[in-house]
Amino acid sequence: MNFLVNNLTYILVATISMSIPLVLASLGGIFSARSGIMALGLESMMMMGAFTAVAGTYFSGNPYVGLLAGMGGGALISYLYGILCIRYKVNQVIAGVGLNLLALSATTLLTELFWGNRGSSPQVASVQLNLSFLSKVPIVGKILEGQSILLAFTIFFVFVAWFVLFKTVYGLRLRIVGENPKAASTMGLKVKAIKYQGVLICGMLAGLGGAYLSIDHIDLFQQNMTAGRGYIAVVIMILGRYHPFLVVGAALIFGFSDAIQIYLQGQGVPSQLMQTIPYVVTLLVLAFGVKHIQAPAGIGAHEDDH
Repeated sequence: MNFLVNNLTYILVATISMSIPLVLASLGGIFSARSGIMALGLESMMMMGAFTAVAGTYFSGNPYVGLLAGMGGGALISYLYGILCIRYKVNQVIAGVGLNLLALSATTLLTELFWGNRGSSPQVASVQLNLSFLSKVPIVGKILEGQSILLAFTIFFVFVAWFVLFKTVYGLRLRIVGENPKAASTMGLKVKAIKYQGVLICGMLAGLGGAYLSIDHIDLFQQNMTAGRGYIAVVIMILGRYHPFLVVGAALIFGFSDAIQIYLQGQGVPSQLMQTIPYVVTLLVLAFGVKHIQAPAGIGAHEDDH
């Protein structure tokens, strides 16, 4: 019985831990999609966030400065994405894929320039705060006590995102822009400014998700360390119907699949086989789970379209 409980606890702890960056990136993606810009560059925002978080921590010696640097790195990439999609009206798929490839190359080059090793950075200070004060909570205390303080911030951001999007005038305006930018412009809304704001919020949250992977998870940056999580976050955002609460449930599904593959690797199952589990789940969700979900109608549209 103890064996079963210990293994179940391990899997649940890993599920929550692996879900944190996915929830953060998906939340960011919601702001972007709700403003009419599909967040197909999430992978690049997470990747740059992971790198700049390590760089910020390395040069400042403070992981909390690193977290801010991670958000800044994600915001920088999202701003480039915004310029391409909003100012130059580049196809959002092409812009997103292009930035994802650029971020992979740029972080590899910068890792080589900064630390003389293109594979990984040196180990840096990590975020030490956790939720150990919850260890006495019945039933869930064992699951929560080792979780990063970023779990608390993630839950906070979920509620803030829901409140902003659905209970404030700003959220209403952002959703109007995402549904019909031409009508929004007729109403006097600053469509481009609102789109840029949605994309920048997306970049900051995705960058924080990347920072969690690097300075809260393994305390260094590795080449291609996001390993497709940005693409998975896009699927989670769609599966969660562009709603902050629903993406949490969707992210837990993918976090659970990630936790299972980590657990089974520890049981001697070939790692190459187990590492495919999250991507197989992604394909199944794309094939059967998102068929009838409607995206905001104004995605890809511009205020001056005829």
